[in-house]
Amino acid sequence: MRSLLNSLSLMTVTLLLYLSPSLQRSVAAIPAAPVAQTSAKAEADRLYQQGNEQYNRGRYRAALQNYQRVLELRRTLGERADLAATLHKLGATYYKLREYSPALESYDRALEIRRELGDRQGVGSTLNSLGIVYQQLGQSDRALEFHKQALTIHRQGDDKAEVATTLNHIGLVYESQGRYHTALEFDRQALAIFQALGNRKGEAVLLEHIGAVNHRLGKFDRALEFYRTALEISREIGDRATSGDILHHIGFVYAEQKQEERALEFYRQALAIFEEIGDRLAAGNTLNNIGFTYDRLGRSEKALEVLDRALEIFKQLGDRPGMASTLDSLGTVYKNRGDDAQALDFSHRALAVLKEVGDRPGEVIALSNIAAVYEKQERPELAIAFYKQSVNVSEAIRKELRVLPLEEHQFYTETVSETYRHLANLLLQQDRVVEAHHILDLLKVQELHHYLQKMEGNEQTAQGIDLHPQEQNVLDSHVSIQEQAVQLGKELARLEQIRVARRTPEQERRIVELQAAQAEIAKQFNEFINSPEVVTLSQQLNQRTGGETLDLTGINRLHGYLDRVDENVAILHPLILEDRLELILVTRHAPPIRRTVTINREEFQQAIAKYRRDLVTPRRPVPIIKPKAQQLYNWLIKPIENDLKQAEVQTIVYAPDGQLRYLPLAALHDGDRWLVERFRINNITAVTLDDFDSEHSREPQVLAGAFSQGDYNFNVGDREFNFSGLPFAGREVELLADSIENTTHLLDEQFSPEAILPRMNDYHIVHFATHAAFVKGHPEESFILFGNGDRVSLHEIESWSLPDVDLVVLSACQTAVGGILGNGHEILGFGYQIQQTGAKAAIASLWQVDDLGTQVLMDMFYQELQEGNPTKAEALRQAQIALITGKELAEQSNLEHPYYWAPFILIGHGL
Repeated sequence: MRSLLNSLSLMTVTLLLYLSPSLQRSVAAIPAAPVAQTSAKAEADRLYQQGNEQYNRGRYRAALQNYQRVLELRRTLGERADLAATLHKLGATYYKLREYSPALESYDRALEIRRELGDRQGVGSTLNSLGIVYQQLGQSDRALEFHKQALTIHRQGDDKAEVATTLNHIGLVYESQGRYHTALEFDRQALAIFQALGNRKGEAVLLEHIGAVNHRLGKFDRALEFYRTALEISREIGDRATSGDILHHIGFVYAEQKQEERALEFYRQALAIFEEIGDRLAAGNTLNNIGFTYDRLGRSEKALEVLDRALEIFKQLGDRPGMASTLDSLGTVYKNRGDDAQALDFSHRALAVLKEVGDRPGEVIALSNIAAVYEKQERPELAIAFYKQSVNVSEAIRKELRVLPLEEHQFYTETVSETYRHLANLLLQQDRVVEAHHILDLLKVQELHHYLQKMEGNEQTAQGIDLHPQEQNVLDSHVSIQEQAVQLGKELARLEQIRVARRTPEQERRIVELQAAQAEIAKQFNEFINSPEVVTLSQQLNQRTGGETLDLTGINRLHGYLDRVDENVAILHPLILEDRLELILVTRHAPPIRRTVTINREEFQQAIAKYRRDLVTPRRPVPIIKPKAQQLYNWLIKPIENDLKQAEVQTIVYAPDGQLRYLPLAALHDGDRWLVERFRINNITAVTLDDFDSEHSREPQVLAGAFSQGDYNFNVGDREFNFSGLPFAGREVELLADSIENTTHLLDEQFSPEAILPRMNDYHIVHFATHAAFVKGHPEESFILFGNGDRVSLHEIESWSLPDVDLVVLSACQTAVGGILGNGHEILGFGYQIQQTGAKAAIASLWQVDDLGTQVLMDMFYQELQEGNPTKAEALRQAQIALITGKELAEQSNLEHPYYWAPFILIGHGL
C-alpha cells in the first residue's frame, strides 16, 4: 500500500500558477471579447476557459483536449502571445499527468516564442516551469540552472513576487537533494518577501512548504507549527484549496506518529473541502490515505469501502497513476486480511498500470508486494524471483530516480530496504550464500541512497542481482500476461472516461467485453503459481546441491575482489535479522561461508548499546568490560574462527550492519587478546563501491590542520553544540610536521576552509585534528569544524575533488550524538562521501576521545606509516597495539583502555 500526498508532488506547478503574477496575467486572465472579434477567437477563449475549469477540478485529460483545440485555433489566428500562453498551460497539464516529455516540449516552444516577443516575465515563468520538470526527472543540477536564470530575469525586472516564487523553487530543488537546511534558507528569503508585500497567499504556501521540510527532517512538532500557521492564513483569505492541502499534510504527520484517529480527523476535513470545491483528484488521493489509515487500525472493511470510492474517482478522471496506487493499496488490504487470491489479483492489476504509465518506483513496490504474498504462502523460490525483480528495477532506476512527494518517498525507501532484507533472509534460508552476499552489498548502497538523498550507483550496482534461467523463464511468462493486461487496461480506461449518458451501444458492449477479458487475465494470474514453469522452478532450484556452490560466476566475482590485494583477506558481512544473526564470510579460495547465530534482534542490540556505553567510559576498569567484549566476540567471530584460521586470514574487510556500525570490531575480546591484536581491520561501505586494487607506497606529503584553542557555540538543526579547542591537537600536528618532512600545518584561525580546501589535492594525506559530528538522521546536520569556527557539512564534502589523496584523517569526531544509537547510516555516509571525492580511505573516530590519547595514537600511527611502508590498516593496528601494551609510551602507559584506542576505524581502501 502506498499513501499519497495530493499537493507536494505537484506543489511546484501549483506554486507557479498561484504565485506568479505575470503568469496569471498571460495565462489565466482572459480578456473580454471585443465586438469585432472573430468567431475563432471567441471559440478559442471559450475552450480555454473551459479547459481552465477542468484543470482546476483535476480533470486533466479533458482539459488537455480543450487546450489542444485552443492551440490549433490560436495558431490559425497568429496571436503569438496567446499561443505561448496556451503552450505553457499545455506543459503544466502534461506535468500534472506525469507525462514529462511532452511537458518539456510544450514549455520549450512557449519559451522560444516568449523570447522572440521580448516577454521577460513570461520567459522567467517558463524557465521556472522547465526547472520544475527537470527536478521531477531527477536532473536537479539542470533544474537549478533554469531556476537561477529565472531568478536573474525577475530580479532585473524588480518583480519581488516572482523573485520570491523562484527562490522557493530553488528551495524545492535543494529539498529534493536532501539539503534541507539550504532549502529552508531559500524558503525563509521567499517568505520574508511575501510578508513584506502583504501577499498572504504566498505567505501561506511558503509556510506550508517550510512545514513540509521540517516534516522530512522528522521534526513533527515544528512541522505542525508551520502547517497550523499556514492553515490560519489560508482560512482568513478564504483559500479553500490550500486549506485542504494543509489539512492533508497535518493528517499525514499524525499518521507517521501512529496517531491514526487524529490522522483520520484531519484527512476527513481535507476531504470535505476537496469535495466542496470539486477537486476530485485531491479527493481521490485523500480517500486513498484514509483507506490506508483504516487498514492500519485493523478496520479492513471500512478501508476497502473507502478505497473503492477512490478507485472509481481515478477511473472517471482517467488518472492512471492514481488508479495504480489505489489498486496496490487494495492488494495490501486483502493481503492483511489473509485473502491471498484477491491480494495477488489487485497487486497484479496495479503492476500492469504502473508499467503502462512508467511509474518505476511504484513498480518496485508492487513487485515486492507480490513477492510478500508468495513468501507468506511458503513458496520461497517464487518469492525470491519477484523480490529479485523488485531489487533489479530499484538498481536500474537509481541513477534516474525522480523526486518523490513526501509520503511516496517515505513509503518507497522503507519498502525497498525491507525488500532487500526479506530477499537476503530467504536466500540464506535456502543456503544460497553468494546471492545473499550480493544482496547485502546492494543493501548498503540502498541505505546510503536513503541517508544521503543523492546516492548514485555504478556499473556494478546497476546490474542488480543475477536471475537464474528458471527464474527468468517464470518472470518472462509473467510479463507476457502483464502485457495483455496493459493493452486491455488502456482501452478500457479510454472508454470508461466517456460519461455513461454519452456512450454508444457499441462502446457499452466493448466495455463489457474488456471487463470479461480482465477477469480472464485475473484467472490466469491466480493459476500462475501452479503453472508448469513455476513447478519446474521449484524442482530445479531445490536440486541445486550445496546451495550456491554451483554459481561459479558469482563466486568468481567475489574472489576477483580479493585477488586484487596482496594478502590473506576475508570479507565479513553480518546481517541482523529479527530472530537471528547471519554471518557471511568470503575468503579467497573457497565458496562463501554462512554461519547462523540464534539471538533475537532486541537482545543483540541491547548488548551492543551496553558495551558501547562501557567503551566510552574510561573509568570502567578493563576487567569489568571484557565479559561484554567476549560475549560479542562469541556471537560475531567465534562461529567463523576456524574458517578464518584455515584460510590463514590476516585482514578482515568488514561491512557492518545496523547498530554494529557504532561498535569497533577491533574492541572484541576472545578471552585472551583483543581482536586487533590478531587481525588488521578495514571497514568498507560496500564491496561494489570500493576499489580493491593494491595501492603503491609513496613518500607521504601531509596537509594538517588543528583547532587547539578558543570556544565555539552554535546550533545545527535543533541541537546545540559547544566546542572548545583541543590543546593536544596542536601538538599532534606539530609532531606530525616534525616526523614527516613534507608537511604543511595550520592552526586555529589559519585552519579555515578557504586556506585548506583548495590545497587538499596537492597532498597525499589530509589530517584534521578538530571536532566533527556525524548526526543520525540527516547529512546536513553532520559537519567538520574548522579552527576559525567555520563548518563544512557532510553534504558539502561531495563537492571536494581529491583524486590524488590516499587518506583523510579526522582525529576527534563523534557519532551517536545525543547518546541514542540509530542505524549507523551517518558513519556509512561519511566513508562513502570521502571516497566519492576520489580519496582512497578515511580514518574517523566513533566517539570523541581523550585529547592526549588521540595525540599519542596519531603520533604512533604516522611513525608506523614511515617504518617499512606498511599499509594504512597495519599502521593503525600497530598504533592501537602500542597503546594496549604501553609499548614505548612511558608516562602515558595508562592508555590501554579501549576508550583511547578502539574508536579509530579505517574506512575504504587501506590494504
